[in-house]
Amino acid sequence: MPDQPVARLQHLALEVADLQRSVAFYRAFLGMKLTERHAAGENEAIPVALTFMRLGGRHHDLVLVHNPRKAYRDKPADPGQDLEGLPNFHHVAFECGSRKGWLAMLERAGELGLEIVRGPVVHSPWDPRGDGSWGENESFYVLDPDHHRIEIFCNMATIDQDGTFIGADGARIEAARAEEV
Repeated sequence: MPDQPVARLQHLALEVADLQRSVAFYRAFLGMKLTERHAAGENEAIPVALTFMRLGGRHHDLVLVHNPRKAYRDKPADPGQDLEGLPNFHHVAFECGSRKGWLAMLERAGELGLEIVRGPVVHSPWDPRGDGSWGENESFYVLDPDHHRIEIFCNMATIDQDGTFIGADGARIEAARAEEV
């Protein structure tokens, strides 16, 4: 689409079993800051508790949602396990501004004792370091307290106007082309 109005994912609203536990996780691991919290029913149109968190200057990048009337149970750690046929999301990704920042996040995950459930990995069939998967970036994955899969990544390729992939180093990957330009 030539005039694509949507440019990027701005925020995710994520349902969690324990707001305090999740706020602590996202603060400790990603360095997120709390913008505001609202109790369930505080606004009669919103029957769930909402906690708005941010990485930078925007009001929020992540909304944690908790329904106090819901009986939560532990979600299986295996993302491939059938969750009673209900749709679910696979992961949410947070981009680091540099590889140095990404390495710092990898170190922070270790300091917090978080299990790396995948990676570090270079998602690429084109990069000699790549694992053959897609995405053209470097990443690792951890689980939050509710076993939501969190991807931390850097150096994602861009797509030139002709559809050619441009690596993080600025080099064109002539063999790699986007399906839609």
